[in-house]
Amino acid sequence: MEDEDAEAVTKMATTGPPPQRKGISYSQPLTRDAALNVGSGGISSSSASASRRKHSLDDDRIYSSSAEAPRSYSYPHYYSSPPISSSSSHPHPHPHPVLPPHYPNNFTHRIPSSLSGSEGSLTLERAMSEYGGAPGTLPEFMGSGGGTGIFRVPLRAAMHPERPAPLEIRPHPLRETQAGSFLRTLASEPRRGQLWAGTESGLRVWSLPEVFGGWGGCAAGAKRGDEESAPFRESGHTSPALCLVVDVATGLIWSGHKDGKIRSWRMDQTGVRDTVLEDASPPMQFREGLSWQAHHRSPVLSMVITSYGELWSGSEGGIIKAWPWDAIEKSLSLTTEERHMAALLVERSYVDLRSQVTVGGVCSLPASDVKYMLADNSRSKVWSAGSVTFALWDARTRDLLKVFGIDGQAEVRVENPSVQEPYAEDEMKVKFVSTSKKEKSQGPFNFFQRSRNALIGAADAVRRVAVKGTFVEDNRRTEALAIAKDGMIWTGFTNGSLIQWDGNGNRINEVQHHSTSVQCICSFGERLWVGYVSGTVQVMDLEGNLLGGWVAHSSPVIKMAAGGSYIFTLAHHGGIRGWHLTSPGPLDDILRTELANRELSYTKIENIKILVGTWNVGQEKASHDSLISWLGSAASEVGLVVVGLQEVEMGAGFLAMAAAKETVGLEGSANGQWWLDTIGKTLDEGISFQRVGSRQLAGLVIAAWARKNLRPHIGDVDAAAVPCGFGRAIGNKGSVGLRMRVYDRTICFANCHFAAHLEAVSRRNADFDHVYRTMSFSRPSVGLHGAAAGATSVQLHRGVTGSGSQTDEGKPELSEADMVVFLGDFNYRLHGITYDEARDMVSQRCFDWLREKDQLRAEMKAGKVFQGMREGQIKFPPTYKFERHQPGLSGYDSGEKKRIPAWCDRILYRDSRSISVAECSLDCPLVSSIMQYEACMDVTDSDHKPVRCIFNVEIARVDELIRRQEYGEIIISNEKVSSLLQESSDVPESIVSTNNIILQNQESTILRITNKCEKNKAAFHIICEGQSTVKEDGNTSELCSRGSFGFPFWLEVHPAIGIIKPGQTVEVTVHHEDFYTQEEFVDGIPQNWWCEDTRDKEVVLLVNVTGTGSTDSESHRIHVRHCFSSRTSCNETKGHSRRNQVNLHRSDFPQFGSSEVHDFCHMRCP
Repeated sequence: MEDEDAEAVTKMATTGPPPQRKGISYSQPLTRDAALNVGSGGISSSSASASRRKHSLDDDRIYSSSAEAPRSYSYPHYYSSPPISSSSSHPHPHPHPVLPPHYPNNFTHRIPSSLSGSEGSLTLERAMSEYGGAPGTLPEFMGSGGGTGIFRVPLRAAMHPERPAPLEIRPHPLRETQAGSFLRTLASEPRRGQLWAGTESGLRVWSLPEVFGGWGGCAAGAKRGDEESAPFRESGHTSPALCLVVDVATGLIWSGHKDGKIRSWRMDQTGVRDTVLEDASPPMQFREGLSWQAHHRSPVLSMVITSYGELWSGSEGGIIKAWPWDAIEKSLSLTTEERHMAALLVERSYVDLRSQVTVGGVCSLPASDVKYMLADNSRSKVWSAGSVTFALWDARTRDLLKVFGIDGQAEVRVENPSVQEPYAEDEMKVKFVSTSKKEKSQGPFNFFQRSRNALIGAADAVRRVAVKGTFVEDNRRTEALAIAKDGMIWTGFTNGSLIQWDGNGNRINEVQHHSTSVQCICSFGERLWVGYVSGTVQVMDLEGNLLGGWVAHSSPVIKMAAGGSYIFTLAHHGGIRGWHLTSPGPLDDILRTELANRELSYTKIENIKILVGTWNVGQEKASHDSLISWLGSAASEVGLVVVGLQEVEMGAGFLAMAAAKETVGLEGSANGQWWLDTIGKTLDEGISFQRVGSRQLAGLVIAAWARKNLRPHIGDVDAAAVPCGFGRAIGNKGSVGLRMRVYDRTICFANCHFAAHLEAVSRRNADFDHVYRTMSFSRPSVGLHGAAAGATSVQLHRGVTGSGSQTDEGKPELSEADMVVFLGDFNYRLHGITYDEARDMVSQRCFDWLREKDQLRAEMKAGKVFQGMREGQIKFPPTYKFERHQPGLSGYDSGEKKRIPAWCDRILYRDSRSISVAECSLDCPLVSSIMQYEACMDVTDSDHKPVRCIFNVEIARVDELIRRQEYGEIIISNEKVSSLLQESSDVPESIVSTNNIILQNQESTILRITNKCEKNKAAFHIICEGQSTVKEDGNTSELCSRGSFGFPFWLEVHPAIGIIKPGQTVEVTVHHEDFYTQEEFVDGIPQNWWCEDTRDKEVVLLVNVTGTGSTDSESHRIHVRHCFSSRTSCNETKGHSRRNQVNLHRSDFPQFGSSEVHDFCHMRCP
């Protein structure tokens, strides 16, 4: 169909056709020297090597540090006959394959003369590569140039040598299993040993002491995609959870949801094993507690509990609401029957902080979404942030202190409301708000004032854009906000930079150690953990110096949480991994080595058969008998069928329409759908097979069907299309591809149609190179799973592919797959031969001689195309060109042009082998051999014959449950590991200067905390265990704690968190604030005011001290009395108190309530 092709494209072009590239003349056969000249014409990969990227072992990608690798040649596995079943598994790898016997010395003369030259015979390895073959498999030919650059086989290993050994809480699930249940956020509660995750349908909780075990008796109840996850419990169905806050004081998890509700969940959930019923059904779902409608018609984007125990929530349009603790506490005390009343009580108690800073219809806050909130407990402040601005609040008075931008410059002068300037968003939206009719009647002055504000805001927006140089999306937007243990605030941005701020919003420092967008920041001890969109995790010290980094996941790290001696990372694809707090460190080397030594225990070998078929249908529709001959007869013994079609539909009008549809994300045609439906019927779709994916680009179609028993193990199906036609924009030539995970290994299929005509060899080579380098897979825009998954996935910043992985121009996506299969009408012809000679050789079935005239094989030998790929030995006649509906070999083109028969239709592949003979293992996880490679010569519907190839594929995968159990066993049994864990969990010895404090009349007292350890730093965090009222008889009432152990409003403690260097002392100011006037709000409007209770009060402060490598802590109790009594009685009490104020040693603390809280570094394997 090349003539019709050229005519159609010519009609589309408004100008003349593109200049023809000068083709290579094949008037004379290639000499042996030319054929074996691997170095000439090869594709340079120096630039790709320079930008080589390390990958996560989600896909077990490892890239060697060496620049080049030795060239390898193919020799299929010499196994016994493969099993007949389409899919089977083995617990351990096969033994090493048996090598074929040595050939005698006269091997050379048995090779066709075309493979020998005047310089002697080819090497034995090359001869074996081309003419060997194990029983039950076909010999294979392998192209040159596959061991270097972008054509190097990706390296794999049981344990990644360049990253710590992770604790696999939840292995990467298949995307198709997560529709409606993607994980969005993460939170941890170290004291109870729990890890919580917010999903699109509720919450999940893992009990950390149980993570090394399996599901036990309720394994059948695990959701698809979570079979190898550590056991967890799940909540009842809710709206998607967007944010989580841990409230240790009340034992609650607060969750903010897309429907605008805030929900509470009790932390005292029993473990999975404790809830298994006698019938082995899954554990019962837990229910929500107090909940209320926090925001109407808008989601809860962010939440935080302030240092005074109040719950603040942020939403769209710059809305921030404060929920007073008194209302929450009262609602929590109501019974289940009074739940509706409790919800209404809290719902109407909010304080609208945005309205409080709106003066004269002009608001000091930008109208951007409040995506992030942070409680600065060190200074009793709250940070709220949008994409490009920050707001700083006083947590006690709820006053807005400052609004400033990423550059640190104040956006609004809050102290002078008359000259406030509203922030203008990048979209240059300006809101005018009239609060009352009275304001409207203020006349021209108010109008001019608002106009002035609008102009200033617009000018400010223009100034910002001018700094960037053009009106494009700002590449510097806030993506993460966190507070370090030293009280400094860190923000991460889309350009990979991190900025350090002090507690007053002053910019201190900026660092950048990675080029991709920051997604999350987590602080613990004297370290900062940063997660990036590339899947990389980096560890920094508190000054921003880089300590280490590694690829933690194969997709963006969207959330992190600290608990149980681990930093847990949540990836965009839903996987959760735990990294020890001391990483990178000596513990990593031991765990990595020990787990690698136990590789056989958790390696599982799967075996599947794949049928791949290609057919240029020439715009025709096939008969049922033709499809049965091509696919139906062979599909009965395979587990996966992949079909590629070319020229399903052509013509100038169709190509133009297809190109237009591609620009708006649409694809497909009536003919393409007919082929998909008809092939589906041939494969008994819905009963035996299920379609897993498809893609159409103009006349190119690719589709895959999986047998039902294999379907649960196939997922993450992505599609791609690369046009190679006129101007690299039209799909008359090009490629469509599918990428999928099969038993956790990545396999790519690319259906191609390259440039036609005998002399266009260089254009065909260029087409392949363009496809190989530029094919980029993304989630299908249409289809059964494409729409569902696309609607529920977590949104990412631009520059991230639909699959959730970062685009990388230096390393083609095809080069990262474990197996790549190219199929299609490659259009390579026979050179140096006439039509009559070719017909004569075909009739005599002299295929060995004809193969030496094959352009594709010659170019592969020279390393110019399909570098390092393999093809089964061709034992069938050329598949092009035939007269339609003429059976037999007499059907070859006998018209005026008499096109020389050629093997245009081919199927090639590359697996994980970097050497000719390799055993299937985690180091070489996918090994394939060809069982059948043939053309269906009896099919006459097109001018091409359909071709099919059956692969026998062995896949090595990790049994995550067994590896997690091995991980737990190493922690228990390995003495070095136990010693390092014990050392990292040690809490530095510390003392406090007093255990009793009395405050009156805005007094301040200095509390000193001393780190007596001379080696390690100590982190401290001061909280309020509770407040009690002193009765007339001198006794105190029961302690009542506020949310998250917040302080009462009359007490200020600064700093409440910090780092103490070895042997040093930090001073903490404990201050009595002035009488506090409390307000009661109803629907955001203040209704009642009253002064605080003037009875004497007493609070118990807890000084929690932790080390830097563990969540273990020790606590010191300090009693603080707020005295309102007469001066005499106060003095007497104060004098009595002073007699008790002494410096205490560590051994004295138990009598004052000292306690120890241990983490889960000693978690036991069941």
